[in-house]
Amino acid sequence: MRKNVKRIVLISVICISGLLGGCSSCSRIGKSISSDMGGGLNRTVTLYDYNGGEIKSWSGKFDVSESENEVYFDDQNGKRVILHGGIVVNEEN
Repeated sequence: MRKNVKRIVLISVICISGLLGGCSSCSRIGKSISSDMGGGLNRTVTLYDYNGGEIKSWSGKFDVSESENEVYFDDQNGKRVILHGGIVVNEEN
């Protein structure tokens, strides 16, 4: 009986390790948790016009959210930045 319990625990640990260690969605979940707990990710957000010219860029540690019509985030100084239109590139540093 004791041998069977050890075998079940060992198989369970191996399966869980394989599932959590190798899939992309698990990595994304881990990064999301890290971002939530640490106040965001270190990133650069750049706003371009439709001709490819850079309008403005923000760098720092923050979370970026988006809806259908806008991209928004709170910058390093705690000010809310809301972007309507243009092309927004969000890069992790």
